[in-house]
Amino acid sequence: DAIKASNEKLKAIRDNYTIIKSNFVNLKEKLNELRINEVDGILFDLGVSSPQLDTKDRGFSYHNDSKLDMRMDQERNFSAWNVVNEYSEKDLARILFTYGEEKYGNSIAKNIVKERQIKPINTTFELVEIIKNSMPEKAKRDKHPARKSFQAIRIEVNHELDILEKSMKDALSMLKVGGILSVITFHSLEDRIVKNVFKEYTEIDPMVKGLPNIPSNYLPDYELVNHKAIIPTDKEIEENSRSRSSKLRVIKRIK
Repeated sequence: DAIKASNEKLKAIRDNYTIIKSNFVNLKEKLNELRINEVDGILFDLGVSSPQLDTKDRGFSYHNDSKLDMRMDQERNFSAWNVVNEYSEKDLARILFTYGEEKYGNSIAKNIVKERQIKPINTTFELVEIIKNSMPEKAKRDKHPARKSFQAIRIEVNHELDILEKSMKDALSMLKVGGILSVITFHSLEDRIVKNVFKEYTEIDPMVKGLPNIPSNYLPDYELVNHKAIIPTDKEIEENSRSRSSKLRVIKRIK
């Protein structure tokens, strides 16, 4: 679907593009196959896309009732159904806490296991109901109670955080001098990984930091273009409410 939509938009502009169907963890390998060894710029737009959220039968949204799916690549066999119905209570609690920062993860995991012993949990609304019943009333008032759990399960299904650090480091190694890597994140877990990788690549060696004249070979090969994450303006949020949680970080290769 994404390839079809992209082709329709891009071919109306020019024909000098190549679409590669692959996970971005394979970025370096796929570019090398095309005999591309260095690039001017790379943009990572992380997380789930609006078409995935808006297509009801993809199972990403807790607002629509559909089968438990959440696969970004529908050719894969492993889905949210497998996580919810096959993971142990301990592993469910772990991913809810680690990937969703859900403080009621233990209770939710316990009730998931309890309910699936009666019958498999097949739909998003079945899961939402279990999550709601696992939380106190006060925790359900401000934001949708299933928001954090759905994020956690989606990240687990698609291995989103497992591959992010390697993908960025491969991307940085592909940049020409003057090349730019930009990364848009949508939650704190992603942003923390991006921030830490950028810090690692732009920090001066502590052995020489503070010296008046630091030899160039001790200086980093990269610099931060923006020291603080760029966040959307009120106008942008008004035009696109899903941009609300986004953060943009940019790094440049300088030598």
